[in-house]
Amino acid sequence: MRGLMNTGLEWMRCVGPKRLRVLVLVLVLTLDIVRSDIALDKQKGCKIAQHPDIMLELQREKAAQMHLVLLKEQFSNTYSNLTLTARSLDKLYNFADCSGLHLIFALNALRRNPNNSWNSSNALSLLKYSAGKKYNISWELGNEPNNYRTLMGRSVNGSQLGKDYVQLRSLLQLIRTYSRASLYGPNIGRPRKNVIALLEGFMKVAGSTVDAVTWQHYYIDSRVAKVTDFLKTRLLDTLSDQIRKIQKVVNVYAPGKRIWLEGVGASSAGGMTNLSDSFAAGFLWLNTLGMLAHQGIDVVMRHSFFDHGHNHLVDQNFNPLPDYWVSLLYKRLVGPKVLAVHVAGLQRKPRPGRVIRDKLRIYAHCASSRTHSYVRGSITLFIINLHRSRKKIKLAGTLRDKTVHQYLLQPYGQDGLHSRSVQLNGQLLAMVDDGTLPELRPRPLRAGRTLVIPPLTMSFYVVKNVNALACRYR
Repeated sequence: MRGLMNTGLEWMRCVGPKRLRVLVLVLVLTLDIVRSDIALDKQKGCKIAQHPDIMLELQREKAAQMHLVLLKEQFSNTYSNLTLTARSLDKLYNFADCSGLHLIFALNALRRNPNNSWNSSNALSLLKYSAGKKYNISWELGNEPNNYRTLMGRSVNGSQLGKDYVQLRSLLQLIRTYSRASLYGPNIGRPRKNVIALLEGFMKVAGSTVDAVTWQHYYIDSRVAKVTDFLKTRLLDTLSDQIRKIQKVVNVYAPGKRIWLEGVGASSAGGMTNLSDSFAAGFLWLNTLGMLAHQGIDVVMRHSFFDHGHNHLVDQNFNPLPDYWVSLLYKRLVGPKVLAVHVAGLQRKPRPGRVIRDKLRIYAHCASSRTHSYVRGSITLFIINLHRSRKKIKLAGTLRDKTVHQYLLQPYGQDGLHSRSVQLNGQLLAMVDDGTLPELRPRPLRAGRTLVIPPLTMSFYVVKNVNALACRYR
């Protein structure tokens, strides 16, 4: 779905009932952060432990220290062992369960036998412990296997990794609690030539073993990024290219197998301060949500909600960052069905061998009817304007005479695209208190009014009461 300047937006047809589920993958090595110290009591339910502010400050300092340790290990390419205790696993599971999240646990793939096959003895102990607790967990094996040689000096090819997954599936079937548990993988990195070869080897052996094929995508190398990079359409389109590469391999060996993006962020290596946690990073995040749904990827897991580094959704004081507000509006306003957008108007013809990469990106879905008062049949447009000038859109056809609700996101304050605060329709978005989100008030636009998209903004437009056939039924 593409948009051009000064255009008329006409009727949209349903591409397919694709459901983009946004999950948050929380990877916290320091599992004793006080705020996540949640106890699970079957009779009393979930309760959050109350601690004095000084304890919270100490935990923030500890998290910052851990961040420095992780960075040192990364840049020196030397890594220390991490032991996950039963208590840590209990706390992790209780946190996920009490938060209404489903836990996917990645087992250690680098415990190897002399013949390089996977040594599953430690994993079996963990599986038995979790089963004894009746923990509802899904599983995977390892993380970014294409980096094992670089990081750990040990290589596991795709065929061997596939055999390891078959072995893990056999273990799960031996344990009643997990005989039908979901298994995901191989969670590869950017699909370069060597990574595609690994995926092909894996799919030949274990394509039928996994419930979904997973990979990760990070737009930018954190060591060289600058804010203007976030405005480059060529960068935004790298995700689309990767999706096609992954789909091509999967469809050869397991046609129709689900594909999940199991890790995504603005940049690798924990991100960049004042960049990957800024308003500008929202362009990449909203583009990810729209592009994945349009190309048939129904699950994306965001790195991360709260973590070391700068790719997270909330800061060290648990205040929402720009990507959090983008995510919240998406969940509130955007339904599962994807619609095609037809744009009429003047279009430049590309020169031979060149393509026009759109700076005005328009995506459309049926509006969500679960979390808002919008009736079935309404439509939500979400638009990214990377131009440094405003653009105008006129709704055409049956959309022309409908009332529109505008949710316009712009950076707040003097920092511009570097800002870590967001305004919605001119009002700063901030928590009312520790547990209360602000009201997300739309700006009503009269029927027939031209949509004016300010420069360098993200926006959602709900076209009310369209009675679109594709959106009237689940």
